[in-house]
Amino acid sequence: MKKFTRLALTTLFCAAISPLALAQVKVSDAWVRATVVQQKSTGAFMQLTSVKDAKLVDVSSPAAAIVELHQMSMTNNIMKMHAISSLDLPAGKPVMLSPGGYHVMLVDLKKQVKEGDIIPITLTIEAQDKHRETIEVKAVARPLNQAMQGMQH
Repeated sequence: MKKFTRLALTTLFCAAISPLALAQVKVSDAWVRATVVQQKSTGAFMQLTSVKDAKLVDVSSPAAAIVELHQMSMTNNIMKMHAISSLDLPAGKPVMLSPGGYHVMLVDLKKQVKEGDIIPITLTIEAQDKHRETIEVKAVARPLNQAMQGMQH
């Protein structure tokens, strides 16, 4: 009986602290831009806030064949978009993934993304000690014009 009690207490303790490890990065307002028929790519957007310095080092989703972290920037009055290998998440500072800036790019979509669809996205976060955690995000598809609304100042 002592072994059972000890095992139960250990399991309870581990269950109690494991959400703390996963709660190092808070994800809020996760959404994906809906698509039109035949459109093969879209963007996913959200706000990330990390308790400690960390990096977003990988993104994936079963909704697309290719999922990448991207950055948009202005160069000589031309908007350019390119893949980046990671994104710093400074402790306590919200990092926006938004239209016109950093975002998740879903390429070669498996089907049209319609308003209201839930798109699963997995984020891989790397702490300073190189320990990695994954966060499962459920991004809601918003209307096509949502991207333009997000770009207004």
